[in-house]
Amino acid sequence: MRQTSLFEVRDQSADNDSNSYCQKFSPDFDGWWVAARVCLERNRDPSSVHWLEDPSCRQTAARTGGLPAEFFTLAKAASCHSNDDRWSLLYSVAWRLKNEQPQLLSLAGDAQVARLNNYAKSVSRDVHKMKAFVRFRKVDGESVRYVSWFEPQHNIVQYAAPFFKRRFANMKWSILTPVGCAHWEGDGELWFSEAVDKTFAPANDQFEDAWRVYYRSIFNPARLKISAMQSEMPKKYWKNMPEASEIPALIKQAEVRTQSMLEQRKPADKLHCGARPSHPDQLLNAKLATEKLTPLQELKLQASLCDDCPQAQHATQTVFGEGSENAHIMIVGEQPGDQEDLQGRPFAGPAGQLLDNALRRAGISREQCYLTNAVKHFHFEPRGKQRIHKKPAPGVIASCHRWLQREIELVNPAIIVYLGATAASTQFSSAVRISKHRGQIMQADGRQHLITAHPASILRQVNQEARQAAYRSFVQDLMLVETGIAHAMQRAQ
Repeated sequence: MRQTSLFEVRDQSADNDSNSYCQKFSPDFDGWWVAARVCLERNRDPSSVHWLEDPSCRQTAARTGGLPAEFFTLAKAASCHSNDDRWSLLYSVAWRLKNEQPQLLSLAGDAQVARLNNYAKSVSRDVHKMKAFVRFRKVDGESVRYVSWFEPQHNIVQYAAPFFKRRFANMKWSILTPVGCAHWEGDGELWFSEAVDKTFAPANDQFEDAWRVYYRSIFNPARLKISAMQSEMPKKYWKNMPEASEIPALIKQAEVRTQSMLEQRKPADKLHCGARPSHPDQLLNAKLATEKLTPLQELKLQASLCDDCPQAQHATQTVFGEGSENAHIMIVGEQPGDQEDLQGRPFAGPAGQLLDNALRRAGISREQCYLTNAVKHFHFEPRGKQRIHKKPAPGVIASCHRWLQREIELVNPAIIVYLGATAASTQFSSAVRISKHRGQIMQADGRQHLITAHPASILRQVNQEARQAAYRSFVQDLMLVETGIAHAMQRAQ
């Protein structure tokens, strides 16, 4: 018997309308596109074409026809939708893209585009659920096979099957559904068969208990949100999931288990923090009783008592400035980091090591400088047991400004070097930009000022070449310090 071709045949049921055509095609996206390509080349109006799925149609490759790749991505997903109008919708959008509006897909408010997007999203959600809720059961026979039963909302079996081929490449499996079945033999190609009912799928296997144990072990009662759980794992899927039988009991026990977890919680801080030093009051009183302190040393002890901002509550200690009290050069950074917080010294971590190297390259030793930060406590975001630097809020910078201002008054440097925009904003406006103002000697309040990048920004560069270029620029900026000191001396004379 001769096979029906892909070309259209007159629709005899359409009142003998000579402009109406019944377009037969192989019932999948590739087959539809071969037929749609013919219709587009003959400029068939979408309203005149009736689409008829016919497995007997031949299928050959078809070019893209100049349509955007985004259309094919959406159309392949939407072609799996369960609505019968999907083929006519796809052709109508394709025809309009070719003949009317090449930018049609960017018009989110267009009714057909919105429907196409909704179909694609609905199919993608269904595929996501299939990936999450397929449960294979072992079937023993001539060779071991794993079989799963799943009930999709749309015709997604062939669309989703390549994922399972990649994910379970080393085992033979079958996914049975009421809309079609997918099979993999461990090599070769996927193959597909007609729909079956649930009686063809195994009801259980020896791994059922393992699923239940695993699910109980990962269930966190403290994070239970029933509505969110049922949104992600709708009840219609529960009947085919072995672990679902545990859900009612786990929900019922959640409140008691959460309370038990709270009672067993250890009071010790889990973050990677150092041991807290003695209370600042004790340190200050002991120092004042036994030593004669300079104004800067006394200021440091006073700052150790500071709890004006929330950062002080979480940091290990105040990290005050250090260096020569008569230094001509003051270097101001943003805030202490993890290592600085643990050691109680500014620029003690990787950024500090890079700064030391750059100072030496510029002919400056650390001993010539007074180093400090605009903010005296480490502001961080906990991630597991690590503490990740977080930029301080403007209110915190303002709260710490009195300590920095007093340091500047007592040290009285000839030049202040600001590392980064946050440090520079303490002296200048918040509108200061490193890209615009770095590498310039500026005068204010009777002294010289130099803005440059923070060494931490050099460490964050994406590759070695970029880091080396940023480091060279940083050293060049620091070489201007001696010029700034000379200008300051001339002004003093």
